[in-house]
Amino acid sequence: MKSNKKSDLILVPGWGPVTSGLWHGVDRGPSQLMACPCPDPTEDGDFLALDLGGTNFRVLRVKVSDNGLQKVEMENQIYAIPEELMRGSGVQVGPGRAPGAGAGLGVPIVTPGPGDAAGSWGLLLGRDADTASPRSRQPAESHSLPFFQLFDHIAECLANFLDKLQIKDKKLPLGFTFSFPCHQTKLDESILVTWTKGFKCSSVEGRDVVSLLRKSIKKRGDFDIDIVAVVNDTVGTMMTCGYDDHNCEVGLIVGTGTNACYMEEMRHIDLVEGDEGRMCINMEWGAFGDDGVLNDIRTEFDREIDMGSLNPGKQLFEKMISGMYMGELVRLILVKMAKEGLLFGGRLTPDLLTTGHFETRFVSAIEKEKEGLQKAHEILSKLGLEPSHEDCLATLRICQIVSTRSASLCGATLAAVLRRIKDNKGVERLRSTVGVDGSVYKKHPHFARRLHKTVRKLLPDCEIRFIRSEDGSGKGAAMVTAVAYRLDAQHKARQKILEPLKLSHEQLLEVKERMRIEMEKGLGKETHAEATVKMLPTYVCSTPDGTEKGDFLALDLGGTNFRVLLVRVRNGMRRGVEMHNKIYSIPVEIMQGTGEELFDHIVHCISDFLEYMGMKGVSLPLGFTFSFPCQQNNLDEGILLKWTKGFKATGCEGEDVVGLLKEAIHRREEFDLDVVAVVNDTVGTMMTCGYEDPYCEVGLIVGTGSNACYMEEMRNVELVEGDEGRMCVNMEWGAFGDSGCLDDIRTEFDLAVDELSLNPGKQRYEKMISGMYLGEIVRNILMDFTKKGLLFRGRISERLKTRGIFETKFLSQIESDCLALLQVRSILQHLGLESTCDDSIIVKEVCTVVARRAAQLCGAGMAAVVDKIRENRGLDFLKITVGVDGTLYKLHPHFSNVLQETVKQLSPKCEVTFLQSEDGSGKGAALITAVACRIREAGQR
Repeated sequence: MKSNKKSDLILVPGWGPVTSGLWHGVDRGPSQLMACPCPDPTEDGDFLALDLGGTNFRVLRVKVSDNGLQKVEMENQIYAIPEELMRGSGVQVGPGRAPGAGAGLGVPIVTPGPGDAAGSWGLLLGRDADTASPRSRQPAESHSLPFFQLFDHIAECLANFLDKLQIKDKKLPLGFTFSFPCHQTKLDESILVTWTKGFKCSSVEGRDVVSLLRKSIKKRGDFDIDIVAVVNDTVGTMMTCGYDDHNCEVGLIVGTGTNACYMEEMRHIDLVEGDEGRMCINMEWGAFGDDGVLNDIRTEFDREIDMGSLNPGKQLFEKMISGMYMGELVRLILVKMAKEGLLFGGRLTPDLLTTGHFETRFVSAIEKEKEGLQKAHEILSKLGLEPSHEDCLATLRICQIVSTRSASLCGATLAAVLRRIKDNKGVERLRSTVGVDGSVYKKHPHFARRLHKTVRKLLPDCEIRFIRSEDGSGKGAAMVTAVAYRLDAQHKARQKILEPLKLSHEQLLEVKERMRIEMEKGLGKETHAEATVKMLPTYVCSTPDGTEKGDFLALDLGGTNFRVLLVRVRNGMRRGVEMHNKIYSIPVEIMQGTGEELFDHIVHCISDFLEYMGMKGVSLPLGFTFSFPCQQNNLDEGILLKWTKGFKATGCEGEDVVGLLKEAIHRREEFDLDVVAVVNDTVGTMMTCGYEDPYCEVGLIVGTGSNACYMEEMRNVELVEGDEGRMCVNMEWGAFGDSGCLDDIRTEFDLAVDELSLNPGKQRYEKMISGMYLGEIVRNILMDFTKKGLLFRGRISERLKTRGIFETKFLSQIESDCLALLQVRSILQHLGLESTCDDSIIVKEVCTVVARRAAQLCGAGMAAVVDKIRENRGLDFLKITVGVDGTLYKLHPHFSNVLQETVKQLSPKCEVTFLQSEDGSGKGAALITAVACRIREAGQR
């Protein structure tokens, strides 16, 4: 959820009014948004750039070499734009077709800064997943409609440049610097909001300038280019300087016009979806003050300039500080002072009274240290005046006041921008770089120094470096294009790797059907031996009916920890379950030692619990939750088929675990217990939830491992005699796929995890969906990405090579909706993985893909189960509840939703409710024991 709170930028006394209105558009969306990481030394290729922002424009060819030296070679040609194209009709409007309507300000464009969100590029590149051609959001237009003459001229100049370099046959990527206010919705689409800088070409406002240029090029038919990016000159400047200094996160232009851009946190930009990373804001700050917020500092001269401009009431801040107006401000002051007899003996000349005759370059010349007064005399004399020495001194002072105010206003607003960046980052001291271009900044002898001084005065707690852009914004456009090309190529490479993990609806239906086939094999007497999904009878034939009562012990063994519980079941008016339990750990050496050591350890823990509860001499019925594949011939007999989940204790496989437990109790000779039932954790979960919900006839575990059970019709359980009633079947579905039936959807990463596991080739389905393995799948994908230079800048750390380092709990943490990107980075740093924001977003995407596939595969298996129950009962529609337990289901922020949605899609004739087991499967074992005791007592009576 993005905050709508406006930022309060309080600088130092006296500057508040200048900056307080600057952020009114940020939450709504500032003038433009631009795309997001800066260039790095890996950029490589041959690019074109167009730089349009004044009466002349440049075409550039930029060659970027990836040889570790960050070499950039440029060739360029400057072309003029005829005035009739700048200000005349840009198009012959066809019959019945009105020019496009102008759009309002306060809207987005698109560019990424050092270590920021590649996801922002994905959002804004606007390309389909399987094609490189940009999608257009413009309505389709007939090719017979007239094209814009301005863009025909640009296309003509571009053709001339390509001819000159003899590269017309190459289709090169092009970056387009278009330095006018635009609404940008993706990197290669930019709708002109309003012309500035003297341009008035009609019928262009409200249109996508990239589309217009493409049409003009297509109409020619003699060359083709790929327009990848359109950027503002401020963004181009930031990107140009960012190639040399990765701390550059602000771009500033002070020339004919003025503007700034900076890297804003995505969470603050309401007009663009997504909260991760940063995006470059093209501020269009020339319009600051158009709402009246600067009226108290605007002078009569500012108002006079505005009234005589092409756009009265617009770009008021720009008219106070930019080169297009600075000389005119000085002229108006000179005229007023002359009229009042304070200068030139009260004499005025036609030249002094003519708008535009006192140029901004005169201000720079007059303010030069040694020759300033002489230049003032020359300039004033050319205007027909006979200046005295005092007139020249006064003119120098007026120039100083006007240029100092300009630099100070520019510095104050820039300080507001940098303060915002500092607050966004939450750092005590900001170190940042501002990339700057523009004739006023570069050519005025004191402007840059005054600007720097103002910024440092207002931001004493920041270290700000200023870099001049020596190569112009055209190079920046090419660098944006280079970055976009690299990121697009890397994004496609990552998507190609992840594609096999993204399962279609048809694939999930196929998984469901294959699960159904394997279930039938497991139930059949003749096919059971070869079946991978064993469908083991549990001899649990009844769920609680509410009449159970008594005290019962329960053991819950299914992982590295196990629980001993005392469960008191009450019926009647006080119906309920009261539990006391204690958790014990099982050391690895015991897990992988001998069976005798394992069961002696379990009995030692039972003894400790009975002593803890003061019940050492009491003999109670005991239910044993044993969460490993077992063949049961009775409720109190479970033959261990094979260990899973890292257990390797010898002498247990093929043995009755109830018998092993009883032998260990006898060896201790301290107490005796009546082991009534041995059950799987899924059965325990189903019974626990069944106590609360009579519709619960399915159990599901998705934690360290995964399994399911359900109430099957006795007539279908061919391993047990009798056709009446139902029996709970422990599916042992983790082994689904061990026959090879899932090989077509298993990926290279599944194979790698399986190969290095304790039981290669076994439990393949479980290895694709359970918590024990998902982190390892993610780690293998991250390794592959890094080896291919698609992550962590191609640097594989020793930590990343360590098996098991990426625990599944990190998936849950990283995918948490409330977790900011910086927290994701901190998790990765905790793992020894130095990451950028880009890296964090990529890791998050990998976690999402892996967890989503796990939930969908689990859902496909569950869909097979509920549909089988419905068909068993001959129902058109089934209402049923699934009792669920397991850390992955409970703790992962999205797993349960994806699982439920998948079941809903794959089994539309079933209404499935998922009920979380809050008390674990140990309570279920006690309830099964209680049910068994109830049935046994009823039989005795």
